[in-house]
Amino acid sequence: MSVLAAIAVLALLIVVHEAGHFLAARWQGIYANRFSIGFGPVLLRYQGKETEYALRAFPLGGYVGFPDDDPDSTIDPRDPNLMRNRPVLDRAIVISAGVIANLIFAFVILVTQVAIVGIPQSLQPQPGIVVPQVMGEKTPAAIAGLQAGDVITASGGQALGSGETTVKDFIQIIKTSPEQTIPITVKRNGTELQLTLVPERSPEGQGRIGVQLAPNGQINYRRPNGPGEVLRLASQQFEEIVRRTIQGFGQLVTNFQETAGQVSGPVKIVEWGANIAASDSGNLFFFAALISVNLAVINILPLPALDGGQLFFLLIEALRGRPLPQKLQEGVMQTGLMLLLGLGIVLIVRDTTQLAWVQQFLQQ
Repeated sequence: MSVLAAIAVLALLIVVHEAGHFLAARWQGIYANRFSIGFGPVLLRYQGKETEYALRAFPLGGYVGFPDDDPDSTIDPRDPNLMRNRPVLDRAIVISAGVIANLIFAFVILVTQVAIVGIPQSLQPQPGIVVPQVMGEKTPAAIAGLQAGDVITASGGQALGSGETTVKDFIQIIKTSPEQTIPITVKRNGTELQLTLVPERSPEGQGRIGVQLAPNGQINYRRPNGPGEVLRLASQQFEEIVRRTIQGFGQLVTNFQETAGQVSGPVKIVEWGANIAASDSGNLFFFAALISVNLAVINILPLPALDGGQLFFLLIEALRGRPLPQKLQEGVMQTGLMLLLGLGIVLIVRDTTQLAWVQQFLQQ
């Protein structure tokens, strides 16, 4: 059920993104003849008055189709309501609407979370340390087999206590044990696992394993003091997510070698969401907002086959007074699409082989 919940969140965010494009086009009277969620063979299809709605086999994205690209279209090529015949600004609104929809939806989700789940007030400590995130596949934590959502219950054969002090003590053990073996006990989905950590030596000579750590426990929530506090806290969370997301992409560009291992595909995202749903379903709100903002930032990048790439072509058209040759645009977009699909396949294969049950199967 937790896996299905995570997949449902991703599917919803794809629908929101494509709905942004579709509604922006229809709002301006621009023809849109296809609204598709996923790629590949059609599973469900509904033909509306002007638009075909389809659910396809591979839910890794979606698209809104326009008659401009349909060779079987019977619409007059000079029709002013065709996408290509509209002014640059009209087309820019349609192309950017998916990103805007994801950002608005992320903020709405955060408002809903604060209003329904409440505001964290205190932590009811429980023994152990939570691993909210593993920072990369080549980190000592990942090599040892640690996963997001794990609870470390013992270190070196000694049961761990609870609270912030326990986290600080465990971090100190890691720092003072570079390249040394640290046996740990981990609780994962009700099962205890015995793992072995070997911290790597940092440039400063201290040990590190590449994870985030947090106290284990049950969070107590309080009701917000009116709509003003709800909007204020949601705005703060939204700003923080956007800032961290942009910083993350900036680090990927400026420090690619160190951060490339942290890039995740849909399989890893679903696994992460499933762990969150299993541990605290209320945190699915934050998970959805985080992924929605990431989708927005990714799509606005000026890369071929993404919304940002199309906006870049529109900018050139606005500066030149005429568009670039259609064959050139199609060639760039098709090349970009193939590269993105190739990257997606690589990430899916890599993340799938790292799943715990796949690792266990391969080791048999």
